[in-house]
Amino acid sequence: MKKQLSYIAGSLAALFLLAGCADEEKVAPTANRAGLSSLAAYFTAGPNVDKLAVNWQIDNSSDITDYVIPIPYYYPEESDNTTEEYLKSMKIVATLENNCKLEPGLGVLDLTKKNEFTYTDPYGQQKSITISGQMTRSDKCQIKAFALQPGDFTGVIDEAAKTIYLATGQDLTDLTADITLSPHATISPDPAQPLNYNTPVEFTVTADNGTDKATYTVIKQVPQKIKSGYRAGSETKLFENDMTTLGVTNPAATHPTLACIGGSVILNLGDGSVPQYFRKATGTLMGTINLGSAKATGAITSDCAGNMLICDFAESGQTLHIWKTNSVTTAPELFLSYPNNLGVDIGARLHVQGDLNGNAIITATPYNCQNAIRWIVTNGQAGPAENILFSGVNAWGGQDGVSKVVACSTNTADGCLFDYYDSGNCPLYYAKDWKNATQLLSGNSSGAGWGYNTGAADIREFNGARYLSVFEMGYWPSWGLPGHIYLYDATAPATLSGTIDTSSSLKYTYTMGDLYGSVGAAADGRFGDVLITPSEDGYILYIFYASNTHLSFGGLQVDCIDK
Repeated sequence: MKKQLSYIAGSLAALFLLAGCADEEKVAPTANRAGLSSLAAYFTAGPNVDKLAVNWQIDNSSDITDYVIPIPYYYPEESDNTTEEYLKSMKIVATLENNCKLEPGLGVLDLTKKNEFTYTDPYGQQKSITISGQMTRSDKCQIKAFALQPGDFTGVIDEAAKTIYLATGQDLTDLTADITLSPHATISPDPAQPLNYNTPVEFTVTADNGTDKATYTVIKQVPQKIKSGYRAGSETKLFENDMTTLGVTNPAATHPTLACIGGSVILNLGDGSVPQYFRKATGTLMGTINLGSAKATGAITSDCAGNMLICDFAESGQTLHIWKTNSVTTAPELFLSYPNNLGVDIGARLHVQGDLNGNAIITATPYNCQNAIRWIVTNGQAGPAENILFSGVNAWGGQDGVSKVVACSTNTADGCLFDYYDSGNCPLYYAKDWKNATQLLSGNSSGAGWGYNTGAADIREFNGARYLSVFEMGYWPSWGLPGHIYLYDATAPATLSGTIDTSSSLKYTYTMGDLYGSVGAAADGRFGDVLITPSEDGYILYIFYASNTHLSFGGLQVDCIDK
């Protein structure tokens, strides 16, 4: 799975030319306002070397001469690791408008001191400025997740209204709550003490800076849903974790995949290590799953009913094993075995649609072919393996040779979808009959499809509609190819058309951050995954993603609460 240089040489040359023109003081296209618009600070030492500490957007409504960069007090923000020892040596990068300059040039500064510079505007006028830094405690004061104990009954959070709904008719007298807050924030009253949630309860959250506060009201009430689908404007970033803090030291040796059980999202690195599980609302690491005798050298995935599948990686001539569990603490049991005589490897891509205890469709997509292995589950029992061969498509053999075939529903008549890298086109296909494939979407309208892989997708029903998510993984994020998570209305899959980033069915686009730092992105064996999962109460649709090029593991959400 080597890079196909014949497809990318010209584009790479263009990128190198652009990179060669870049300077530490980035130049924006106009100078119609104050010329210094942002200051970014990067670590130069320690475990976070080369990572962005803060990109400070400067308010130029007043004539500033003393620039004090607000360095986060803790980094990562959810940790207890302070940034004090790193302030004396931080790399500073400025964004300047055209024809503006700073002298001397920026570089590594001691931010505990006022560093002096001369700023020159486009008209040649000069002024003396200083640049320093200050450890700044967070102003975040959110309730990120709310669950009553015992029973792990989850509240529906309406962040805009600062209201948490308990959608139940049960007696809620004398219960405690497990609440996840913004990092280092505090809450009053103490949710660990029993409270009567049959009547409204108010909580005040105070940010780490001790100044910013937010008051939430917990109400025992079933919120109204909009008529269909998700509510436009509810798109929210939940978290974006740096995978180097989760044990990744060699990106090319990992192929991350995702699953979700109850309040947990599970990340499998695919390198044989035990999958880790996190709070799905916050990305907080909770521990490692009970893997038992199963092997996680392949993929994981989950249905919409709280069940997870785990498989090993089987080369041709080996046997693929698929295990099943419904808890991060319960050892999985062997569910399926498949003798792999395909002539290609299998196990890196796995998907399930439906309820594994009822009716479901399982697909395993091999490398470098035009096939998928399908099992139809009826009343909890898996039928025989079917080798599906798609016509009308090229083999997904270029640029890392991966695709992910996903069933649109538990009814085979609704067909399946898949996408993959194909000579820089990155097409999305629909096969209604699970045989003859029709292309729906083509690659990025920018013409940069050569630098992306869309070989990860998922599709789920939510509030009477059906949504498709495609992960457009950037091969070289540091060269201006960030990853994108796209969410489409796929209620009628065959109607999708256009390019991946401009389709009329596209409802939401999220652009990923670049978190790889000094470790670097995978140069070969590049791999990403995306998982959509509705909440148990049907009010929230979660979208999780992971990639070994961006080294990001993150979560997004939309909701269907009527406001």
